[in-house]
Amino acid sequence: MKILILGVNGFIGHHLTNRILRDRDWTVYGMDLGADRLDKAIDHPRFHFLEGDIAINKEWIEYHIKKCDVVMPLVAIATPKLYVEDPIGVYNLDFEMNLNIVKQCVKYRKRVVFPSTSEVYGACPDPEFKEDESYLVVGPIQKERWIYSCCKQLLDRVIYAYGTRGYLEFTLFRPFNWVGPRLDSLFAAKEGSSRVVTQFIAELLLKKPITLVDGGLQKRCFTYVDDGIEALVKILENRGDACKNQIINIGNPGNECSVKDLAHLLKRLFVEHPDHRTDGSYSEIIEVPAEKYYGRGYQDIYTRKPSIEKARSLLGWEPRVGLEESMKRTLHSFLEENRDFPAV
Repeated sequence: MKILILGVNGFIGHHLTNRILRDRDWTVYGMDLGADRLDKAIDHPRFHFLEGDIAINKEWIEYHIKKCDVVMPLVAIATPKLYVEDPIGVYNLDFEMNLNIVKQCVKYRKRVVFPSTSEVYGACPDPEFKEDESYLVVGPIQKERWIYSCCKQLLDRVIYAYGTRGYLEFTLFRPFNWVGPRLDSLFAAKEGSSRVVTQFIAELLLKKPITLVDGGLQKRCFTYVDDGIEALVKILENRGDACKNQIINIGNPGNECSVKDLAHLLKRLFVEHPDHRTDGSYSEIIEVPAEKYYGRGYQDIYTRKPSIEKARSLLGWEPRVGLEESMKRTLHSFLEENRDFPAV
């Protein structure tokens, strides 16, 4: 099987590439703006990489869509602070650019494995979000943070419409707060534009206060990347066409945790780490209003818990890594790879 991964240097892209090259005989063609996470793959004979931009290298992309069996467009802006600061940029990349890729897949009748998001469920009141039943609920126009959710939802609907009318084959997967090594750049976190786990780790290293937006009462279900990648490989295999034209949540409902509890857990694991037991001083944990931290266009969701019954039944998949182990592995990998981070 030949797989095209756009955004191959991203968090999901590079982990998936490494797993495929290790465990399968598939060939991966990848493109991204850089290759700093691809050190394990870059010289592999079944990995072919182009440093490029989906807005520029359109001929290369079309050629490889035509050439490959499966297309995975993983390019997106996926950090909440940027939803508020640059909603037009989010729209242009997350919707417009990805729609062009989907249209090429329609042209050549290619299978698309597309990253939807848990964000599409928005403020859904269900205790567990079900792919084929739960309502997708978003906030008012003035709360610009919803543009990411809306872009992803509309692409989901476009892909679904193409697929159910026979123009392409698809699987939409919805990750729920995946964590693990190389989640984000700590340098992005230093500027306040990373996801929450990376943000907290950077603040611990810099001995800056860990900031809890609106008290950190929001609950999330954190999923270790190895578990998520295992599910993705099963989706790509698609045994018996089980995943054809399906929407599948990939999350760990057993790892539900408030952001406040997450901050205390990461601080404890940081203090217990051999390199930091004797630091003497550590980050305090403080609370800030969402408007002050993100701006007026922000609005939060207080629970986001997946039903994973479809993943269990279609894939035979079950997440295995618990919350504390997920955070310990994530933290330790960041500390190992960023020993000189505060000094830079």
